[in-house]
Amino acid sequence: MIDNTTALVTGASSGLGETFARVLAPRVRRLVLAARREDRLVLLRAELRAAHPNLEEVRVCRVDLADPAEREHFAVTEGADIDLLVNNAGLGDYGDFAGSEWARTSAMLEVNIGAVTRLAHAVLPGMRKRGRGAIINISSLAGEVFVPDFAVYAATKAYVTRFSEALRLEVRGEGVRVVAVCPGPVRTEFGAVARRGGGAKNDLPWSGFMYATQSQVVAESLEALEAGRAQVFPTWRVRMAAAGIHLLPAWGTRLILARRPRKASGHD
Repeated sequence: MIDNTTALVTGASSGLGETFARVLAPRVRRLVLAARREDRLVLLRAELRAAHPNLEEVRVCRVDLADPAEREHFAVTEGADIDLLVNNAGLGDYGDFAGSEWARTSAMLEVNIGAVTRLAHAVLPGMRKRGRGAIINISSLAGEVFVPDFAVYAATKAYVTRFSEALRLEVRGEGVRVVAVCPGPVRTEFGAVARRGGGAKNDLPWSGFMYATQSQVVAESLEALEAGRAQVFPTWRVRMAAAGIHLLPAWGTRLILARRPRKASGHD
């Protein structure tokens, strides 16, 4: 499922994507690393090739997945030979919807939904033909609930999780596995990017207790894939939170979230 494959990791220039690349490097045959920041990818490629001489190739692809034309070209040129797709690239935006910049919201929709869907569509025909393959879609615990000030982000992640579950059933029995990874907060650059106007580090709506390390999320993601699981909530804390969300009726969720402290302004 993982060993001696050709793996594509999106958002590989930092955070979970970079960690996925490091963990996969000693196991796969070829790595395709995609992100907007080509300079970081080049440095990562040099490091991985030096550390893992058995890697046949580490390909660097500078692509803006929010751009439909760039995304389409990338999907067509790189998708056919991929055995393992890690749909990791994602964008967030913290603040009220009415106060958001439409360009930012549109980019989030294009990356979190458009890129995940298009790349899965690009790699699946080859996987089906070969009778093997795997897709890891990075979703979020936020996709399990409606989150004020994270309205669009949470909605996009709900899409990723439901899409993954349905896709898994469609390819069942064909040698292809699909898993939705639903972490809580992870210490990456995501928070800094999601904050509008470079807000304070602690102004995101998550308790420090809930944070997971990148290595924890990646390890549990790969374990879930190899075990054939449909969905994984990395760390026991997030699993407990997910269980509570699923047990709570919608009216209870509305009541709790209505009383949660809100971001003061959508224009920070």
